[in-house]
Amino acid sequence: MKDSSACSRLLAETLAATRFETLPTEVVVDAQRAVLDWLGSALAGSLEPPARIAQQVAATLGRSDEATVFSAGRASAAVAALANGVSSHILEFDDIHKTSTVHAAAPVIPAALAVAERGRASGQDFLLAVTVGYEAALRVGDAVNPSHYRYWHPTGTAATFGAAAAAASLLRLDAKQMLDALGSAGTQAAGLWEFNADGTMSKHLHPGKAAFNGVLAADLASAGFTGASRILEGERGFFRAMSESFDATRITNGLGTTWKLSENCYKLHSCCAHTHTAIDSALALRAQQEWNAQSALDQIAGIEIHLYGPGYEIVKEAKPKTPYQAKFSAAYCVAVALLEGAAGLKQFSSDRFDKDGPRDEPIKTLLKKTRVIVDENLTGRYPAAWPARLIVMRIDGTRLEADADYPRGNPENAVSTLELERKFESLIEPRFGAATSRRALEILRAMEACPDMSTLFRDLVPGQ
Repeated sequence: MKDSSACSRLLAETLAATRFETLPTEVVVDAQRAVLDWLGSALAGSLEPPARIAQQVAATLGRSDEATVFSAGRASAAVAALANGVSSHILEFDDIHKTSTVHAAAPVIPAALAVAERGRASGQDFLLAVTVGYEAALRVGDAVNPSHYRYWHPTGTAATFGAAAAAASLLRLDAKQMLDALGSAGTQAAGLWEFNADGTMSKHLHPGKAAFNGVLAADLASAGFTGASRILEGERGFFRAMSESFDATRITNGLGTTWKLSENCYKLHSCCAHTHTAIDSALALRAQQEWNAQSALDQIAGIEIHLYGPGYEIVKEAKPKTPYQAKFSAAYCVAVALLEGAAGLKQFSSDRFDKDGPRDEPIKTLLKKTRVIVDENLTGRYPAAWPARLIVMRIDGTRLEADADYPRGNPENAVSTLELERKFESLIEPRFGAATSRRALEILRAMEACPDMSTLFRDLVPGQ
């Protein structure tokens, strides 16, 4: 455990003092990219069954015109943050940060947007809030990982601090009030991995509740409600309660000069990020061998997927029964990548499964030939890298191997803004039409110059 003295206060003071004019140009661009990537997942996810349930329940929490609930009208800022946070995390296409293992967009941006709409904030103030929110979420996640990840879903825990910081930035809270907001956020931070045992909707609730709790914490602090001043480093604070070991220097090192948002990773496959390096390796082998579904099936005798330990624990499911379980099955993800050349929404659609699992015989055949293995050499490189090694045994006895440390979309293996826009279009056009997709992209490109965020998304998609 490394020195933790006064890190909560230092974080609050830095976040409260940050202004848009002081942000490096590249960080502002990164914030715009984060919002672009988030909006695709949030809009497309807003039509999914878990989102519809959350929207129905949100509507019972009181009527208000403060903020947009995508595909469901308007609500108070906190309730809009809740509903949009749920929507953002359903398709498993939202961003991820390697070392903190936080999906920051899903909790932070809904909180920022809701408070920005309520307060008629400018686009610059909104982008500042997003940057500040990522900073808090990712630094807190870094400080407690990797031990925190054993039981806790950092998108529900660490990102609660991020949502509160984003909301507090828009409310222009001073350092003391920011500290109070972080204190109230930390005492609400939660999110247990047990949902993965049943493949339940609780995973989607985590970012929604983190966004809601963040808005609540900031609003309370604005009104004079006090919070723990040592919520991170205190004897019964977040660090000691929720990790076996922590490194508080990850909060303070480079604070105010290096921005965690620029370490953000973008997902190109619609499934758990722990599968992505293996998927990319499978796609590389498929292209190298010029396989189609039939030739891959004819030539593959066995598959070994080597993963780092913490990732294996999340994606070790060998016999997924549902699309949701398949998103957390490295074996399924690699199988569809080898057979179909993709691991997108189509590969995880409900019509691909029955009560016994995947309907497609080729997929079932490959699953029987696949082993997922923990490789301690790979574990030693996590979480700085998310490595995988794929070994494919051919019928003729030869072996094919592919490995990588980072999937596409990571800063070390980056994707362009144009690629992110194409991803956005692929999510929005089938659901809302090409005109809505084009309009949304125009809005996003002009966001920095927007004088009033309450006008941007109000009528973007139908509210029913």
